Amino acid sequence: MRVDQIDISQYDALLQEKQQTTLNLFNGLNLPAKTNLVASPNKNYRLRAEFRVWHQDDDSFYIMFDPATKEKFRVDYFIPGSELLNQLMQAVRNYFLANETLRFKLYQVDFLTTLSGEALVSLIYHKKLDDKWLAEAKALKQTLNQIAPVNIIGRARKQKVLVEQDYVTEKLTVAGQTYSYQQVENSFTQPNGLINQAMLEWASSISAQLNGDLLELYCGNGNFSIALAKYFNKVLATEIARTSVKSAQHNLTVNQISNTIIGQSSAEDFSAAYFDGKAVKSLKELDLSAYQFNTILVDPPRAGLDQQTVELVKKFDNIIYVSCNPETLKDNLLDIQQTHQIKDLTLFDQFPYTHHIETGVWLTRR
Repeated sequence: MRVDQIDISQYDALLQEKQQTTLNLFNGLNLPAKTNLVASPNKNYRLRAEFRVWHQDDDSFYIMFDPATKEKFRVDYFIPGSELLNQLMQAVRNYFLANETLRFKLYQVDFLTTLSGEALVSLIYHKKLDDKWLAEAKALKQTLNQIAPVNIIGRARKQKVLVEQDYVTEKLTVAGQTYSYQQVENSFTQPNGLINQAMLEWASSISAQLNGDLLELYCGNGNFSIALAKYFNKVLATEIARTSVKSAQHNLTVNQISNTIIGQSSAEDFSAAYFDGKAVKSLKELDLSAYQFNTILVDPPRAGLDQQTVELVKKFDNIIYVSCNPETLKDNLLDIQQTHQIKDLTLFDQFPYTHHIETGVWLTRR
């Protein structure tokens, strides 16, 4: 559905339809008697967005492309976008329309906002950025700071110019405790902040019933690791993206978490090393035998878990599986349920008005 054609009055009906479609897909799985559904706000739920800039005579405006026809359409108000994102969209456009230095050859504008009220604006160009551009970008930052704390990034071929930093700090409250998360431009973050907070609450309520040590694969910037660390004796988490690993390690420090180690490794490499009894390359100093892993948490990309990682998760008493793709999740669960039973399945509407849905599953050994 095109974002300019969203009818928020249809949200509940569309969500019920998506829930039923997903549960029908899960036929063949031994689901619990009751499954849960967490709805999103029906507008202003998305914290990040990217817009192309279309120049037409003396005007310039944001456009997106129809996913079906690929035709462009103008976006003056982005219904899914957070209120802050929409405020900044308008303010940035008003500013560059009156500023030829910032407007000339401006190709794209990206916005990253937070529930805590910070924002990043990335201006992407088909030209070299010079000192004049930097001076004007600093003036833009001062203007935008009247709305919220905003930093600006200029990008062009082989250029990245910061005004003044390339990250925001998100604050999420989970189980009565507030955590800080560094979120770096162009690194993965959950787009729907309130649903992400709900997922963390869900994982927290499960983890409060568990013990021992936690292994987490695909940890990103420590989204789950940070909030769940207090429930386990020790946590070992891995992530393949270097920028995310650096943010995760930063987040451990600012949240004063001392029982967690985060290292750079793909889930596939970690699984291979685990089964071969070898040290993980980035964690050579770590003695895996010192851990008593009772629980594993995985939050893989849309492709789901490879077969070796499926075999790895089956070795744990408790599995917390967070999935953005019900189809690959079902394939993995058909295998995993040979040794485990599903205790909880909760659907989170991370992506309203699309067919995508996030699923949280808790499995325990039979």
